Amino acid sequence: MTEVGVVAGYDALAEVYEWLISDAKLAPAEFAASFDDVLRLLPSNAHVLDCSCGTGQLAVGLAGLGIQVVATDASEAMVRRTAELAEEFGASVRTVRADWEELPDHFDDATFDMVFCVGNSLHHAVGARGRVAALESMSRLLRRGGRLVLTSRTWELVRARGSRLNISDRLVRRNGRDAVVVYRWEIAPLWEEEHHIEIAVAQVDAAGSVLVRSELLSCWPYRYDELEVELRRVGLRTEISTFNPEAENYMVVAGR
Repeated sequence: MTEVGVVAGYDALAEVYEWLISDAKLAPAEFAASFDDVLRLLPSNAHVLDCSCGTGQLAVGLAGLGIQVVATDASEAMVRRTAELAEEFGASVRTVRADWEELPDHFDDATFDMVFCVGNSLHHAVGARGRVAALESMSRLLRRGGRLVLTSRTWELVRARGSRLNISDRLVRRNGRDAVVVYRWEIAPLWEEEHHIEIAVAQVDAAGSVLVRSELLSCWPYRYDELEVELRRVGLRTEISTFNPEAENYMVVAGR
């Protein structure tokens, strides 16, 4: 954990993360295409940062469009897998292991035209203080007129459902192997308290053997209204929001 608070994780899940990505976004080109409306806002010769790159599908997809891309993540294993995916696709992607608060140590202010923080990542920042510190780092790296693109779970829905176990109702096939994906949610009594998500990927081979990789992740949920206030606090104004209290996820595009 860093001084202000971003919890690293996903080192175990990095090896099986593709089972957690939807079929529609597994191919880098398709992942990037899901942001077509946002990408139209970019200038020519744009510089873009994916600061929660995971295994690199978005970063590699953006590079395939001719965009200059840097990919960062708090997990060394995720950064390694992003570099491997970039090599597989012949994509030019610079990779750096850094959590959000470390970003200004690696990049000058006003370096990027767009910063992506997608894949429901921001809840890993420790509480409101850690979240604002993360958003401040992202905001600093944006050029005047640049935009932050953020996607999030609708935590109002997550908390309303309480602690629970979610087991996928079908096998997910990746790399010739099938797996069952399990999410175990530990919902704390209060919003500001630490919550937990345990994610397990149980791979089943042709002989019936099962290999399980799992990780217990800490998270600090936030209300949509809180996020809006925090974005304004770091100098960003919401231009696009798909927030719907009854939808599972939403996207916010905030300009500097």
